[in-house]
Amino acid sequence: MSVIPRGWRRRTGRAACVLALALAAGPVVAGPLSTNRRASAAADGPEIPARLTVGPDGRDLRLAGDLTEGVAARVAEILAAHPQIARLHLTSDGGLVEEGAAIGALVAARGLATYVPDACASACTLIFVRGRARSLAVGGRLGFHAPYEIGAHGRMHPVDSAPERAAYRAAGLPRAFVARALAVPPAGIWMPAAAELRAAGVVTEVVGPDRFPDSTLDADPSEAGARAAILRALPILRQAGAAGLDPIARWYRDSYAAGRPEAEARAGLSRLAGAYLRRRFRAADDGVVRALGRRVLAMMRITGTRGAATCTALLAGDLVTLDARLRAEGPSGFGLAPLLARTQGSVPGQGALPGQGAAPGQGVVPATIPAVTSPGVTVPSVARSQDCEARIADATRALALPPPESAARLRSLFLAEPQQALANAAGP
Repeated sequence: MSVIPRGWRRRTGRAACVLALALAAGPVVAGPLSTNRRASAAADGPEIPARLTVGPDGRDLRLAGDLTEGVAARVAEILAAHPQIARLHLTSDGGLVEEGAAIGALVAARGLATYVPDACASACTLIFVRGRARSLAVGGRLGFHAPYEIGAHGRMHPVDSAPERAAYRAAGLPRAFVARALAVPPAGIWMPAAAELRAAGVVTEVVGPDRFPDSTLDADPSEAGARAAILRALPILRQAGAAGLDPIARWYRDSYAAGRPEAEARAGLSRLAGAYLRRRFRAADDGVVRALGRRVLAMMRITGTRGAATCTALLAGDLVTLDARLRAEGPSGFGLAPLLARTQGSVPGQGALPGQGAAPGQGVVPATIPAVTSPGVTVPSVARSQDCEARIADATRALALPPPESAARLRSLFLAEPQQALANAAGP
């Protein structure tokens, strides 16, 4: 049962990292394990039986949820039916020790690699450490504590940790690390930093979001799950309504199902969201556009690298990054949401979404989302060399014009599609 605060369980966001050493898995752990022993991190909520999904290329098995009774048998069946599986993705708060140890034995016997894109705690770590290569995403966490049994009235009772100690030692973990991990009381959790995990050999590589297929929707790959993930990552889209959000959610779900790396999926989301916001603001009345221009101008006047980066983002028409920076910088923290609400949903037809159906690497450009802090498009060097002061002067002059001309000029400056924005910046 869990001792990790529910908020520690993902996604969001989720994470980014680098590459690989290999460790041979130790022998299968011997010795009996009590049928009700637990090393779980989910006492603050109901158990969610693990969802098991084979990736689109058949090389990845994704496990997301709690290690309830029978999960190991299901993993064994899938591995038998898909001999090409080479890597197991793990997102789990833990569960039954017996299930974790049994899946760990399967991992070792098959020589599988293991990967944690977000969080793997308690009994889940008994699986992770048996991987031939053990990858952790930047921002991903491993959580350790001592096992326990559930007694009367749901109380946790510590038990002898010898089987867990043997499992960790069989995987080659240092004695001191194992001792510290199992000294944590059942009601606590130890989450070592990535550097400490690397130093102890628990993790053999730290990987970036461009390395493996996206695992963000492992627990819920439905369109509703995609919508929820997008809204956690891009709160500005809470103003979108179904007509604006649903096509983006379908693209994201299809991207996940196709096995695109997380970085490509995030970049596509950023691009689609930016295109939606530009359409929405272009269709707004002149007063809203002028109010947006004043927000943009105030943000561009921020000195230093943040201001320069904002100018670059605006040259690309990247309102997603602008919203994130406004939320981070502004005293209210509402970003563009109040202004977007004033557009009253008067958005032109959606049409074909940018990037729809594109092959990996096409139609999307590197960006980051969960905490969107990077532009959603790549701006050529000619745009990067633009003088921010000149852009501030352009916006200042535009705002001084009579309202209709002012709004028209601001639409040209900040709401054109990226290619047109670059042409405007380059001049005649």
